[in-house]
Amino acid sequence: MGSLFRSEEMTLCQLFLQSEAAYACVSELGELGLVQFRDLNPDVNAFQRKFVNEVRRCDEMERKLRYLEKEIKKDGIPMLDTGDSPEAPQPREMIDLEATFEKLENELREVNQNAEALKRNFLELTELKHILRKTQVFFDEQEGGMNTTESMTRALITDESRSGNAMGTVQLGFLEKSQEPEEFLPCFVAGVILRERLPAFERMLWRACRGNVFLRQAMIESPLEDPSNGDNVYKSVFIIFFQGDQLKTRVKKICEGFRATLYPCPEAPSDRREMAMGVMTRIEDLNTVLGQTQDHRHRVLVAAAKNLKNWFVKVRKIKAIYHTLNLFNLDVTQKCLIAECWVPVLDIETIQIALRRGTERSGSSVPPILNRMQTFENPPTYNRTNKFTNAFQALIDAYGIASYREMNPAPYTIITFPFLFAVMFGDLGHGSIMALFGLWMVLKEKPLAAKKSDNEIWNIFFGGRYIIFLMGCFSMYTGLIYNDVFSKSLNIFGSHWRINYNTSTVMTNKVLQLDPGTEDYLQYPYPFGMDPVWQVAPLNKIIFQNAYKMKISIIFGVIHMIFGVMVGLCNHRYFKNKMAIYCEFIPQIIFLVFLFFYMVLMMFIKWVRFSASNDGAFSENCAPSILITFINMVLMKSVDWDPETDICSPYMFSGQAALQKFLVIVAVLCIPWMLLAKPILIARSRKNEHHQPIVPVENGDAENGLNAQSAVAQQAPAGGHEEEEEMSEIYIHQGIHTIEYVLGSISHTASYLRLWALSLAHAQLSEVLWNMVLQVGLKQDGWVGGVVLWVVFAFWAILTVGILVLMEGLSAFLHTLRLHWVEFQSKFYAGQGYAFQPFSFENIVDAQGSTSEE
Repeated sequence: MGSLFRSEEMTLCQLFLQSEAAYACVSELGELGLVQFRDLNPDVNAFQRKFVNEVRRCDEMERKLRYLEKEIKKDGIPMLDTGDSPEAPQPREMIDLEATFEKLENELREVNQNAEALKRNFLELTELKHILRKTQVFFDEQEGGMNTTESMTRALITDESRSGNAMGTVQLGFLEKSQEPEEFLPCFVAGVILRERLPAFERMLWRACRGNVFLRQAMIESPLEDPSNGDNVYKSVFIIFFQGDQLKTRVKKICEGFRATLYPCPEAPSDRREMAMGVMTRIEDLNTVLGQTQDHRHRVLVAAAKNLKNWFVKVRKIKAIYHTLNLFNLDVTQKCLIAECWVPVLDIETIQIALRRGTERSGSSVPPILNRMQTFENPPTYNRTNKFTNAFQALIDAYGIASYREMNPAPYTIITFPFLFAVMFGDLGHGSIMALFGLWMVLKEKPLAAKKSDNEIWNIFFGGRYIIFLMGCFSMYTGLIYNDVFSKSLNIFGSHWRINYNTSTVMTNKVLQLDPGTEDYLQYPYPFGMDPVWQVAPLNKIIFQNAYKMKISIIFGVIHMIFGVMVGLCNHRYFKNKMAIYCEFIPQIIFLVFLFFYMVLMMFIKWVRFSASNDGAFSENCAPSILITFINMVLMKSVDWDPETDICSPYMFSGQAALQKFLVIVAVLCIPWMLLAKPILIARSRKNEHHQPIVPVENGDAENGLNAQSAVAQQAPAGGHEEEEEMSEIYIHQGIHTIEYVLGSISHTASYLRLWALSLAHAQLSEVLWNMVLQVGLKQDGWVGGVVLWVVFAFWAILTVGILVLMEGLSAFLHTLRLHWVEFQSKFYAGQGYAFQPFSFENIVDAQGSTSEE
């Protein structure tokens, strides 16, 4: 059977490679992606393996590439991505790559250091320029005719003036400098501080200096670039006047504590003008040098961006090869590497061709050897997928990886999943929106995949584009069946009803009903789907649709579960497990068919046998309830009925009561059958094996005989106590399995009613949205109505897409997923395997690429 319906047949192989050819051979296997290597050195530390130095070199190269990538992204330079995957370089090419990366990193770091130093000088000169400009404004604002020091000294309020000292503020301002004591000579400092630190800085100066300072400040309007991180910061210029060396020391310490930068500022206006001219000249020179430095840095990064993606791929491939080689063992001669690997049986020849190709590339004359091994280990599960089946396989694997060679539910899920979703989401309008969105992603598959978005939600949608497209298409089909388009109906084939009321009565009367027993109904069914006339019968429309959708939900559910049990039969037959067929499958299918499939048959019998137009025993009024009939059947409850006095029979056909008793009795007998048959047969077979004599083995069959006896010894219990304990576990396990199946058959059948419930909820929510939102805009007249309709339609469209398509679609998706995981797969799916994880460059590069982007 093909791998689509069952996992690939796997085999364990032993691989012998010459040391010279090992790298090239593993490289070819990585490109192929069909070999899963086992670690033959599980107890060896990662730092003690043979190729640990090569792995470290690859880590160092990756670090340098990440540094280059960070700098390239900082400048917003696009990186060239051709989509091609270069081959893994030869070991000798590692030296060239290391030298290239080392040269680029050193050159870039040197350029960055020079640029940072130049920016720091530029910042200092810019701040000095602002200081000279702002302080000039401070000085110009003072009284005309006074020198600078005198005018600023007037503002000082000293402790001596407060204490009654003869040297007051005014007196100090008019003293000649030669007459002032040295400790009272006025002086000032100027600098730049971050704007947000200025209020605290001013308070600290006032408190620490006891008000004996005079502070002037002005904001620098344009932001300045911080050389260390490139952020824009806002600063302010300040100038502080004080007297004495003690205050000078104190002021400088406060400036240092607030990380304010102090700059020299001459007293004389001519000196300040001369310094400002020199600062401007130096700023212009620095601008020229900075521009040249940035141009050189940009050229280096642009050249690196052209090859960065390919360099990443090459380094990751080299690293993956050496990681894989660390899983190998060395033979005693230290010239041959030995590996063990799981490979698909169908691909052995392809793998051997790749090994020969790698040997030829390396120039080795010794061919590689690939031997199949016998093992009792459970092989990994490998299901081949393509871009269409991959998403459906991911849904199955999310529940659990299939056991080896177990039936794969994914092929059946391709049909059943979108169909059961569509039963809950049936609407032609909403389904078309979903189908168009999925079709757009399918048609734009290559350009959308090349963008490699970091948005996780978008990646989930894009990965399930084929599922979304199929769910939309199936929803369009079920929407036609329900004749539901945005809560309205299509009148394709007219109507099979005659309505004897005028239009106003039909549109305004809310109590009209459709009675199929009258002549209003033409007595033959609608060609496809539901008759649109049900839109004007709000009183019994819900009743009619409830009965219809509830019954088809049970029908679909029972058929789905029976199909799951039949898939389990395929598993039993493939593994030649006759005991499971006789002790599990047969009683399970009998129990399910005799009870629940019989209930489905009664639905079809009721639909065919009873009619609203008939009179007498087969009229609609005499049709028995399926639910009440099924409950009475399970409870073995007899119904009193006298045909002479009551024409309405509780049964739909003759002999139904006896048939129902027979079905219930057989179904109940299946419970102990499932519970006891398998443990009893296992105990009997083990007892026979325990008393089986050992057959003497001839010399020629010694090896086979020992293998057979060892296998029996492994399966046989070591003693009587262990045998009893193991048998008790078998009884407990079988009891749990039986209870789970019996009770699960009931609960799972009821669980499929979610198809009916969500379909009803979706239809009602769509109708509420139409009546309460869009209908408001449709009722308006004139040009005002056009404007109102435009606004209301936009609001209705947003709610439709956001609530009915996205939220309701997600809800239906999750319920469909539960129906497949629990109700369907529990009938046959063990899911106790582990995934086949081949050594594949494609998977490694994709995984590490997404990690680096995050």
